[in-house]
Parts: sequence; structure tokens; C-alpha cells
Amino acid sequence: MEFGLILLAIIVLLGLFLLVFVIGGYNALVTLRNRYKNAFSQIDVQLKRRYDLIPNLVETAKGYLQHERGTLEAVVAARNTAIAANTRAAQSPGDASAMKDLSSAESALSGVMSRLFALSESYPDLKANTTMMTLMEELSSTENKVSFARQAYNDSVMAYNNRREVFPSSIIAGMFNFAPAELFVVDKPEEKEAPKVAF
Repeated sequence: MEFGLILLAIIVLLGLFLLVFVIGGYNALVTLRNRYKNAFSQIDVQLKRRYDLIPNLVETAKGYLQHERGTLEAVVAARNTAIAANTRAAQSPGDASAMKDLSSAESALSGVMSRLFALSESYPDLKANTTMMTLMEELSSTENKVSFARQAYNDSVMAYNNRREVFPSSIIAGMFNFAPAELFVVDKPEEKEAPKVAF
């Protein structure tokens, strides 16, 4: 009789320990998932700010770049694609396909914006326009904020994915379907190319 009670007490204690362990692991994963979602919302704020600046920039440049209509239209089209991709990613931060779509849309937008900036260098009147200078300065500042927010998001995703993959949290993650989160990486072709040196 005493042995049965001791065995029952041990089983109950092991069950309680297991329950506390599962609850703690689950709560830690939820906390980390919420952290990376919050970090993405910071990116979202900065991207929306940038998307709002672009039409003003295009409108200012339009008067000077009448012969460069194709570039201006490409900027607007890339902006609209990036807005759609950002909206999808904001609904499900960390989703692999949404983040890849956002990354490629942001890469395309960066490419056409670089073309617009390079083109504006050819027009001294546009370059000297105070509205254009102010908008470019605000856009540059926003780009820096996006970079910092993206780094914070990627750090949060890394912490979440690490917790999700290590034992014994991986068991809890599998039991409760905690999917992996995708990093937000914007490919910039100019950063991948080795600098050319000429003598």
C-alpha cells in the first residue's frame, strides 16, 4: 500500500514537472514569435514612410525629367509592387514566401531608385532644387531606419529560430506547430560585385 502511494506521488510529480516544462517552453516560443512580429512592425512603419516619400520625389522630378518618363513610371510601378508585398508580409511576418516576395520587391525598388538618383545627377537644376534635396535627405534617413529595423527583426527571427530548433524546445515547437521564420534580406547586386580597380 505504501509503495503504491509513493509510486503515485512520483508519477504525479513527474507529470507536474512535465506540464510546467511544456508550458514554460511554449510560453518562451510565443514570446519570441511575438518579438519578431513586433520587430517587423517597426520595419513596416519605416517602409510605409518611404513609400509615402517616393510619389513626392517622382512629382518633383517630373518637371525636370520630361524625357525620362520611363524611369519615373518604373519607380511608381516598383513602389506599388513593394507596397503590395509589404502588406502581405505584414499580415504574416516570418512567412517564407511573403518575406521572399518582399525582399525581391524591395531589391527591384532599390534598383529603380538608384537609377532615378543617378539620372537626377545629370540635371543640375533638379539636383539643386530644395524640395528634391529635402526629399532625398528624408529618404536617405528613412533608408537608415529601415536598415536598423531590419537588423532588429533578423536578430529576433534568429533568436526564435534558434529556440525553435534546439532540444528540448524543438519537441514543443513540433507539438504546437511553431513554423520557422524567414529572415528579411534585401539583395543588392552592387554589394555582391567585387569592386573594380583600375590603374
